[in-house]
Amino acid sequence: MVGDAAGRIEREQSCKIMTRRSGRQQRSENVQKGKVNKQCNRKKFQPLSKLQCEKNELVHGGVTKPSVLINSLEKGVKLDLVDADLVSGESLTQSTSLPHLRWGSSQDMWLKMVIREQNYTHSKNFMQKHPNLKPGMRSILLDWLIEVSEEYTLHRQTFYLAQDYFDRFMLTQDNIEKNLLQLIGITCLFIAAKMEEACPPKLSQMAYITAGTYYEEEILQMELIILKALRWKLCPETAVSWLKLYFQMASMNIKSDLLEQQFSQDVYIQMTRLLDLCILNINSLDFEYRVLAASVLCHFIPQETAEKVSGLSKDAIQPCVNWMAPSVELMSQSDKMMGRDFVKVKEEDRHNIQTHTDYLTMLDVVHQKEVKIQFPTPPSSTEKAGTH
Repeated sequence: MVGDAAGRIEREQSCKIMTRRSGRQQRSENVQKGKVNKQCNRKKFQPLSKLQCEKNELVHGGVTKPSVLINSLEKGVKLDLVDADLVSGESLTQSTSLPHLRWGSSQDMWLKMVIREQNYTHSKNFMQKHPNLKPGMRSILLDWLIEVSEEYTLHRQTFYLAQDYFDRFMLTQDNIEKNLLQLIGITCLFIAAKMEEACPPKLSQMAYITAGTYYEEEILQMELIILKALRWKLCPETAVSWLKLYFQMASMNIKSDLLEQQFSQDVYIQMTRLLDLCILNINSLDFEYRVLAASVLCHFIPQETAEKVSGLSKDAIQPCVNWMAPSVELMSQSDKMMGRDFVKVKEEDRHNIQTHTDYLTMLDVVHQKEVKIQFPTPPSSTEKAGTH
């Protein structure tokens, strides 16, 4: 009897164990079926088929060299190294224009800011690496990103971060096709918004603003490509951050180290409007961001003051000031842009929100002025001095 009872108990325990195992097996099979069903649903379209991320390259007809979408690092290569001559150069060791800082050395802070700009290099020569692109395509893309920034009430710094990411990313690539520019641009803005905004737009909003041209999965895949190409260096000193710093130092009371409002919000908006127009011009990449910002300031305050707050010499600023002259002339002739009211944006912060105007039309006029300066119209035959 005891043996039968023990056997019965053992058989019942075995049945319970088998029941639990079969239940777990059935649940795992259901999970796997769910995964398969989701995968089948995802196969309705091929996200980022144009990029072929598995191969990290593009093959286009007529292109002898495929696009390089990820620039891999060689082993042993160290990042964020600063050239010894750069650090000891006159441009970096000059006296800082920053005021005295109670929490640190203003000279060290200034040195780090300038070195950061040296490390975050940009150049308009990236156009030579993309024979199928034209400089005007960059202007159109950046102008559209300004519109998107205004639509989502993003800050100016967010747009300028996106502009910096785009220009530096294109410098690492080869043979990018024009049908990828919008994807690259909106992804750069998506990254910049997550870096700068307290409440950045959602991924679905970024995909929606492309009018269904790109899926959310494509933006996420391009995000990873851009981050790897930029080596996760996402904190540059942008042109607008330099301008804001100069703007604050020009408003400082030397005796009390307090900021005194010498410029209204509308004046700052005019400064940033000029900077927007200049940054859309690919020739702006010939200058450092701090030089661009100082040159903008020169057209609103005495140049000596701009040189003092920027720590730059006249020789460093003057070429950019001369290049900027056609844009300044056009801006003086156009209607002044006033501050706009945005829902859920405080009045004291509205000047920091990126706004859009007809920059492309203005840029065409600037290009015409530049051509006239470079190739002046010859005088008519009646105006020529007679020969004897």
